[in-house]
Amino acid sequence: MTSLVKLDACQLVVIDMQVKLSTAMPADEMATVIKQTEVMLQAAQLLAMPTLFTEQYPQGLGHTLPELLNDTTHAPVIEKTAFSACAEPKFNAKLSRDKSQVILLGMEAHICVLQTALDLLANHKQVFVVEDAVISRNPANKANAMARMRDAGCVITNTESVLFECIGNAQHDAFKAIAKLIR
Repeated sequence: MTSLVKLDACQLVVIDMQVKLSTAMPADEMATVIKQTEVMLQAAQLLAMPTLFTEQYPQGLGHTLPELLNDTTHAPVIEKTAFSACAEPKFNAKLSRDKSQVILLGMEAHICVLQTALDLLANHKQVFVVEDAVISRNPANKANAMARMRDAGCVITNTESVLFECIGNAQHDAFKAIAKLIR
């Protein structure tokens, strides 16, 4: 199995980037995570990458941050109460079966992102966790989650690496647009 993201094999999953939950996060780090998530979503659109959103108990934690769900984002939003998105049948039904790689980002790293990543691995998916687009309230919990996911077999990566792996070279039609997104 390659440790590179392949555009024809991947899908993007945005875990629980919700309004009320975001207010509990460290503000500066949350701003960075939102920015990187926006970059990933814009690039996913440019590249026609399948995308899913999850929302953990939206009645209590609010819905997905409105800046992430703009008029051009048509990705399904799956509500859940289980911490692992894989425990929600609607999530599994929407997850692309023909895509062997899943790119994960969102919050919180040590709960929903971690449990989803571990379940995806158990379901024979290759998991790429975008570290600069993942957050926890406590940085130590995020660090622990990243270590656990790496030890379990996830590839811990970053926004730029994922995007440039997807396009492969500067001759790709989306290269200039993606290069502009990451500046």
